[in-house]
Amino acid sequence: MRVIVGVILAGGLATRFGGGDKGLWPIAGRPMLARVVDRLGPQVDRLLLNANGDPARFAALGLPVVADSVPDFPGPLAGILAGMDRAAAEGAQAIVTVAGDTPFFPTDLVARLRASGAPLAFAVTPGATGRRRHPVFALWPVALRKDLRTALAAGTRRVAEWAARHGAAEVAFPDEAAFFNVNTRDDLARAEALAARFA
Repeated sequence: MRVIVGVILAGGLATRFGGGDKGLWPIAGRPMLARVVDRLGPQVDRLLLNANGDPARFAALGLPVVADSVPDFPGPLAGILAGMDRAAAEGAQAIVTVAGDTPFFPTDLVARLRASGAPLAFAVTPGATGRRRHPVFALWPVALRKDLRTALAAGTRRVAEWAARHGAAEVAFPDEAAFFNVNTRDDLARAEALAARFA
């Protein structure tokens, strides 16, 4: 059986949020990242947090923190690479990534991604204007880390674009609200309203 490491992506600059660590903001009395840990932890063999800067600010989560190895905050692909590198060093075969600002993702995310049978798969939901992709909610084989490192060096930044190069499968999830992510301070109010539904 493959060892799968869960990687929580929280390495961005949160510019639309006004900066800072939005994952530490409370939703219904609990930090967003604590909610993410609670949802992903039971689904994987172990957890990592991808974040940049002083890791001590996340000490309360009790997770190993891995920073981007690529400079200048190039986006989530850098966090995926950091997670792949750490997981490979620990003998894992795959990682599953989630966004640290999306506290209500499905509790069967990993099971359904794995059930696709594809080595690389990400979530999609029905949206108001058609299918909506959620490419950071994905299963990634760590064997692709060399290719990802090369792609980042060449300027690739879009997760879905790089995943498509490797034949990523799309796994349908029925509930768009489960993938609601907090981008701005105004989004905190909607997250508060959703918290009871996804308790």
